[in-house]
Amino acid sequence: MSFRPVSTVDALAGALRRRVLSGEIEPGTPLPEQEIAAAYGVARPTVREALAQLVHEGLLRRERNRSAHVPVVTLADLDDLMYVRRPLEDLMTKAVTGRRVAAAEAALSRMAALPPEAPWADIVAEHMALHQALIEAVGSPRLERLYASLAAETQLGIVGLREVYKDREVLIREHRELLDALASGSLELARAVVSTHLNHSWGR
Repeated sequence: MSFRPVSTVDALAGALRRRVLSGEIEPGTPLPEQEIAAAYGVARPTVREALAQLVHEGLLRRERNRSAHVPVVTLADLDDLMYVRRPLEDLMTKAVTGRRVAAAEAALSRMAALPPEAPWADIVAEHMALHQALIEAVGSPRLERLYASLAAETQLGIVGLREVYKDREVLIREHRELLDALASGSLELARAVVSTHLNHSWGR
């Protein structure tokens, strides 16, 4: 098996992505190309390409003649995001109830194994992997595409959950309950637990 070498662009994009998803780079913070180039010791074209990657992913925004910046996700944005996510999560619940999803279980195990000092970006990654695995278990490419279109805003919203889940064990326990409810075979229980999880996650 061969591995593709990580380019400087990909490495820089990865470093900036982790800073965004750990909350180190605050929403609204501009990211001037010259300052990033100096901080990381890379050329400005490299910075431009790395920023373009993150803009494409939706983790950054860029307006004409302005530096790229982390978008501000407002309460209204989160409410609208959940308005769209709820029916997608309900479709998942109906399709997956009564099953153990191995990839989701693995993501939860990795989350639980993270050291206490692990950056919040690592929690975000495993949280997204768990929920993505549940969506993929449905077996609907269209549902996957719809869910993927919300991924960037969902990740940016999860950054704010650092304040909700200061005790990481609460987050792990909540997802354990979620997976157990889905595996129970009771659609009523699974729907109730999924609804509670979504409400708690967004502070509702």
